[in-house]
Amino acid sequence: MPGRRDAAKRRGPQRDHRDRDTEGKLKSHYRKSEPAPPPPIDREITISDGITVKELSEKLGVKAGLVIKQLVDRKIFATINQTLDMKLADEVSRAFGASTAKMSYEEESVQDVSSTELDSDLEIRPPIVTIMGHVDHGKTSLLDAIRTANVAGREAGGITQHIGAYHVEINGRKIVFIDTPGHEAFTRMRARGSKVTDIVVLVVAADDGVMPQTREAIDHARAAKVPIIVAVNKIDKPDAQPERVKQQLTDLGLMPEDWGGDTPFVPVSAKKHQNLELLLEMILLVADMQEIKGNPTRPAVATVLEAQLDRGRGPVATLLIKNGTLRVGDHYLCGTVFGRVRALYDDRGNQIKEVGPSMPVELVGLESLPDVGDQLQVVTDLAKARQIAEFREVRAREQQMAKTRITLDQFHAQLREGQTKELNIILKADVGGTAEVLSDTLQKLSTEKVTIRVLHAGVGAITETDVVLASASNAIIIGFNVRPERKAAESAELEKVDIRLHTIIYELTDEIKKAMVGMLEPVFKEVYKGRAEVRETFRITKVGTVAGCYVLDGSLTRDCQVRLLRDNVVVHTGKLESLKRFKNDASEVKSGFECGLSIANYNDLKVGDIIEGFVKEKVAPDLSA
Repeated sequence: MPGRRDAAKRRGPQRDHRDRDTEGKLKSHYRKSEPAPPPPIDREITISDGITVKELSEKLGVKAGLVIKQLVDRKIFATINQTLDMKLADEVSRAFGASTAKMSYEEESVQDVSSTELDSDLEIRPPIVTIMGHVDHGKTSLLDAIRTANVAGREAGGITQHIGAYHVEINGRKIVFIDTPGHEAFTRMRARGSKVTDIVVLVVAADDGVMPQTREAIDHARAAKVPIIVAVNKIDKPDAQPERVKQQLTDLGLMPEDWGGDTPFVPVSAKKHQNLELLLEMILLVADMQEIKGNPTRPAVATVLEAQLDRGRGPVATLLIKNGTLRVGDHYLCGTVFGRVRALYDDRGNQIKEVGPSMPVELVGLESLPDVGDQLQVVTDLAKARQIAEFREVRAREQQMAKTRITLDQFHAQLREGQTKELNIILKADVGGTAEVLSDTLQKLSTEKVTIRVLHAGVGAITETDVVLASASNAIIIGFNVRPERKAAESAELEKVDIRLHTIIYELTDEIKKAMVGMLEPVFKEVYKGRAEVRETFRITKVGTVAGCYVLDGSLTRDCQVRLLRDNVVVHTGKLESLKRFKNDASEVKSGFECGLSIANYNDLKVGDIIEGFVKEKVAPDLSA
């Protein structure tokens, strides 16, 4: 027995030793199964949105299978042609020891072309000049005087609300002008104008001096690092004080040349056409000093200044060519839009085959509306461009998705109850830039008690779809310079959806502000009378244009006001000059009857136009609300 005990004692330590070996092997096994730390970052690669697994593997210099394995480890099952978002591509790249520099497809294309560009390819291009300044200081009138065309008369309230791009010629050389709005709400449109410009002409009224938007325009120009030329306008006025303007601008860091500074000052009068030649010569002189050049032989790169829906032509975009030449037939990528150039029109409405650097152009034949500020790039790799457009569209839809019916009067009543409220708005405007600006402006009106949410901002007439969305989300619809389609108006009346129509931004913001602070007191209410379609037009000497019309619904009365609608966009608002049935004057023409009418001080009537009649009735404030 003692021998067995001795043997057991001898075996005990051996078994313990084997247990320790097993434990060590298990620990070693678990250590091996832990994920290995990522390798140190030793290089940088450039990635763009919509990059595929194959492209990423080529940039990393590894097999596509290894990239797919990294994705599978993250529980993402992808094929070799799968597109990746920027964040995921960055994570995978770091797993292979590479950091990433993010760049858009357009920037990458420009970089590739620029790397092969020769100095001999560069030519002097027309300077792009942005007219900036405070509201009502005469920017559009000055540009008007330069290009002798009337734009200010067509703007609602005489305020520029869109970006207009035009070109003029002097001494055989071209200058491209961009007219930006001066109203405080249009900061983003001014900023966009300064980003694409070479020279800023700052217009300051000699009788008004430096104002808030003048200072803001100077800040935009300095941020864009572009030279400033000051045009002191309205010097023909008796109370003009150009020396005071010089002193005020000197305090802001713009020292006149005749005072020893480096800022050119040109006194002008847009009304009297004084010193306009001098201003243009000064622009060309500054442009020559800047050595502004472009390459007309390379594929075009352009910026979208404006985008709108045209009933006859579909989506239309106003572009400014930054470099290269855009031709009919070129394929392009512009934000989420991929397509082919079908037609080009210059700033005077003439159809052209191609357009070179710096020039403004209207592009027709877009698949859908691009966003204002998007960059258009002519592409050769059609499959890649189409893939990126689809990827961006899906991503935009996802972002949109990640984001009860009410009238402004009811909203005012709810506010008086002291509750925190949210006002949902669906916004429709005639052009994309205005919709973007108004959306920002309205949302900035939000306070602690009231939150304003713009559920949808779009371009074109108010449609039935907008009414359905407003009905489902308890929103009001605001139309800026557009009108509801007939079915949409009927649907809104049926669903009790409130539609507010405006043409001037002051009135719109004032109405929303009044509703927010509980001060909405309507003094006048617009009452719809009827609408008629223009079937024929006649030019009569000493009378003007007379329209032969058919009353579609309601009635037109001799004393009513009228709106002229063309493609559901308000072209003119005025009063009836005359209303006749056959040769006799008529006080009222009802639905189903024909009539002849003329509009006071307005002759631009065309077949197919809709004339909408309305009256404004004075309404006593509703104290019970």
